[in-house]
Amino acid sequence: MRYIRYASIAIFALALILIALANRVYVPVRLVPDELSGFTALNPAHEVPLFVVIFGAILAGLVLGFIWEWIREAGERAAAARQAREMQRLRAEIKRLKAEKHEGKDEVLALLDGNN
Repeated sequence: MRYIRYASIAIFALALILIALANRVYVPVRLVPDELSGFTALNPAHEVPLFVVIFGAILAGLVLGFIWEWIREAGERAAAARQAREMQRLRAEIKRLKAEKHEGKDEVLALLDGNN
């Protein structure tokens, strides 16, 4: 199974390298559209290889997706934490009730009764 994982990683890495080599042409990346450059008094533009733009867009999509899922699952995490606290409280109550039940009894009988 480990070899399949390494082979998959190698194929994925090879695909990324081939995409990078096929898209080496430099493209201008502007932070502000040309129509709005008059309002901002500057129009920063950078020449970067196309594969950097592609990989950056993929990375930005992944990060946004992870953040979106983290926010979406916040309610489920809170519910799980509430259930864990409630379970801990109930376990403590069971322990307390068992201790009250066996108070003043013989310790051996209490131990035998505690297994039920």
